[in-house]
Amino acid sequence: MLRTHTCGELRKEHKDQKVTLCGWVHRRRDHGKLIFIDIRDRYGLTQVVFVPAVSPQAHQLAQTLGPEFVIRLTGAVNVRPPKNVNADLPTGEVELCAEGLEILNKSAVPVFEVSEDAVVAEELRLEYRYLDLRREKLLKALKLRHQLCMVIRNFLYQEQFLEIETPVLTKSTPEGARDFLVPSRLSPGEFFALPQSPQLFKQILMVSGMDRYFQIVKCFRDEDLRSDRQPEFTQLDMEMSFVQEEDIFALTERLFKTILKELKGIDLAIPFPRMTHKEAMDRYKSDKPDIREGKDNDEFAFLWVVDFPLFKYNAEEKRWESEHHPFTSVKQDDLVYLDKGEYDKVRARSYDLVLNGNEIGSGSIRIHERSLQQRIFDIIGLDREESQRRFGFLLKAFEYGAPPHAGVAYGIDRVVSILSGLDSIRDTIAFPKTQKGSCLMTEAPSLVDEKQLKELGIKVVKK
Repeated sequence: MLRTHTCGELRKEHKDQKVTLCGWVHRRRDHGKLIFIDIRDRYGLTQVVFVPAVSPQAHQLAQTLGPEFVIRLTGAVNVRPPKNVNADLPTGEVELCAEGLEILNKSAVPVFEVSEDAVVAEELRLEYRYLDLRREKLLKALKLRHQLCMVIRNFLYQEQFLEIETPVLTKSTPEGARDFLVPSRLSPGEFFALPQSPQLFKQILMVSGMDRYFQIVKCFRDEDLRSDRQPEFTQLDMEMSFVQEEDIFALTERLFKTILKELKGIDLAIPFPRMTHKEAMDRYKSDKPDIREGKDNDEFAFLWVVDFPLFKYNAEEKRWESEHHPFTSVKQDDLVYLDKGEYDKVRARSYDLVLNGNEIGSGSIRIHERSLQQRIFDIIGLDREESQRRFGFLLKAFEYGAPPHAGVAYGIDRVVSILSGLDSIRDTIAFPKTQKGSCLMTEAPSLVDEKQLKELGIKVVKK
């Protein structure tokens, strides 16, 4: 290793030890003959002093250092006098007296200061994301995201779940938003789609006997964007066989109790309160009500919203649509309304988890019988030929002993933003897109060579 310690590691117990640090120049201060710099890496920050009598070469080279230069330092650890201790830093009781300095790489003058105090336009932050990610706020969010995923995995391993990957190149099966399409060179005129969710694959995993599946998975939706939406996002996807709503609720509540305890030190009360969709709309005019009594940012108020309508009416197209997706099962008591054609009265066996007025997850008891699944397709206007074309592989699987099953998915980006107190999920993602769905750093999407289009049999027609 080029370093013996990180920039957040040294303490007074390291007094007089010879150490080597690597990192970025956070700031430089010239005090006459003495030069001070703060060297920074993702672990923290350490003060370094250059004294001419100790190393004239290092002192001379230190005069050329600019912000964000990448450097390697060697020297002895000094304990600071009590009056010079920086209580705001974990390393604030010590400093490194430099004996050697190596510039590993110079930096252009940063377009904005790598500091928490700097006010920077988001467009500039996204264009120079590699500078933005050096700032503490984003670093903390990415650390929390990592810790969240670790807690989830550890918890679900204990609950006998299998982590199973599902395809990224799959069949176009529109589920509410537009698909991102990928042309196939080997099958001209045909397309893959990027998955809006692993919905059909996880149901087929249940048919396959996998029993308990999970995946922390990328999903893709070509939709209009807001601060809490991205064209590619990450969700915790789960599916279980031989369960009912209460099993999903109990597992989820134990999971989030563990998350809040390990990440925030909060002992979350369970079970979570529940509210029907009708009550939420009547009382709050919202299907994701914030039930906190005091908009208190330190409080985490979870709520289950249940008994959603199974269908919604599309007045423009004069047809019924699925409220969530067409694989959601029906409340047993409401099958009579299904028989009568009173579709506005049919409730779904679906459930949303709401946190502080944000929908962070959604799921349902699935349909596992081909006859009922085909019936739902008929109601929403998918004739037999179209439903076979889109979902024939699922219907075929249902003929081979599909167990009762249910699932739920939780938005990782949204959960991290709430736990971090951030306004936008973009600050929880290393390389997010803008509200127009573009990456300012890489300038994607971009034009491609005509040769590539010709290989795919595609001709671009400008609108």
